[in-house]
Amino acid sequence: MSRGLNKVMIIGNLGRDPEMRFTPSSRPVTTFSVAVSRSWKSPNGDHRSETEWFKVVAWGKLAEICNEYLKKGQQVYIEGRLKTRQWEDKEGLKHSTVELIANEMTMLGDRRTKTQEEDSSVEDAPPDIDEDEFPF
Repeated sequence: MSRGLNKVMIIGNLGRDPEMRFTPSSRPVTTFSVAVSRSWKSPNGDHRSETEWFKVVAWGKLAEICNEYLKKGQQVYIEGRLKTRQWEDKEGLKHSTVELIANEMTMLGDRRTKTQEEDSSVEDAPPDIDEDEFPF
């Protein structure tokens, strides 16, 4: 039997502040959206661009860190895997969505929060998350 590979790496900006919830078993889960833009020049010389939106889901300690340190507009690197989630609504209609299940997050750009801007002696946010801590 051969092994597959499902690995995604994106760099983009948060479209909204993260939202953290807890499962019935009290496991934290944080969701947020990330916009990834690309631009190119068309064959006739026009500048083109497009933005792709990713729904990101983080679990456990990574969920807590994302909720605490990430803010709307912030640039972030996310590494993880894609998962398609399907459900049926109250009217019986079937829906599906593709989510990026994060196992690593790195804040890019300016990492300082408002309290850190006021007190420059406060250290930056925690270092990168080791994906071995989160077995998915």
